Amino acid sequence: MTTSPAVPDTDPPTADVREAAASETPGPAKPAPATPRAETALSETPVPATDPTGTGATPPVETAVLDGTGPARAIRAEVAAAAAELAAAGVPARLAVVVATDDESSAWYVRSIAKAAAKSGVECEVVDLGADASAERIREELAALSGEPEVHGIILQTPLPPGADFEELASSIAPDKDVDGANPLSAGRLAAGLPAFPPATAAAVLAVLDHHGVPLAGRDCAVVGRSTVVGKPVAQLLLGRDATVTICHRHTADLAARTRTADVLVVAVGRPGLIAEQHVHRGSVVVDVGTNPTPDGGLVGDVDPAVAGRVAALTPVPGGVGPVTTALLLRHTVRAALAESGG
Repeated sequence: MTTSPAVPDTDPPTADVREAAASETPGPAKPAPATPRAETALSETPVPATDPTGTGATPPVETAVLDGTGPARAIRAEVAAAAAELAAAGVPARLAVVVATDDESSAWYVRSIAKAAAKSGVECEVVDLGADASAERIREELAALSGEPEVHGIILQTPLPPGADFEELASSIAPDKDVDGANPLSAGRLAAGLPAFPPATAAAVLAVLDHHGVPLAGRDCAVVGRSTVVGKPVAQLLLGRDATVTICHRHTADLAARTRTADVLVVAVGRPGLIAEQHVHRGSVVVDVGTNPTPDGGLVGDVDPAVAGRVAALTPVPGGVGPVTTALLLRHTVRAALAESGG
């Protein structure tokens, strides 16, 4: 039996952070309304397994690119319209980003959020506590921001100083302002089908699939990675759409046997090229959430590009899930503001 490479238990910094550095979301318990679909939805017609010419060769599949630009643009337009209405009513949407690191890729991402917020009419306050901030100082700031009525969304940026536990600190974020689904209470409510914001990256996966017309109900889906940032929440969101979901992790025996049967495969582990041709079947849809830096300053995903020509559709890295993540953070912020204002 072929042994598949081990799958890390935790997700790396995801598309939101690294794609920003390389280039430039209380919400409903059910997934948010789908963004407009692309003009042509992906066909559910089975892909022929052999060459119809009779040569015996296996023909390549025309792999569609599940680009994130379209859904991100649609979400930003929605955000801008809602933010304008809020501002006209005297309730400007406001997002606070708490930073306690001097990591440059993180700083770049925060700047990209601020830039996107400004373009969409959302106020963005960056609270820089310094890389040497104590866990108690971070907790106090999150609690204070949670109590400010003018603040509608709060993000705790990573990485954090040594000794600071993300989940413990995120529990200080008010759930109705937890626009990136970081508070463990948000995760629990999401799992129970109660109102909560899902992590933006996980929600971005479904937004991309919806935009490109990929059906989910009744489909077999596999999620490679089980972190609280992408793996677990995206599995919950897929379950909420009536998909049959398998979660794979570092102790999964024969990874390829699990992923090869999936109609939709979501990968978020931070291991370049983990998923190769033997891990997919002809006609499957693959969402690559991985963003791994290369020596030349570029980015590659967790999926070997060679699967193109074998799968029906594949998200690019960069340019797939990443742009949608930032747009969803802003959507979640304006929705929190609308809920606060009674809109």
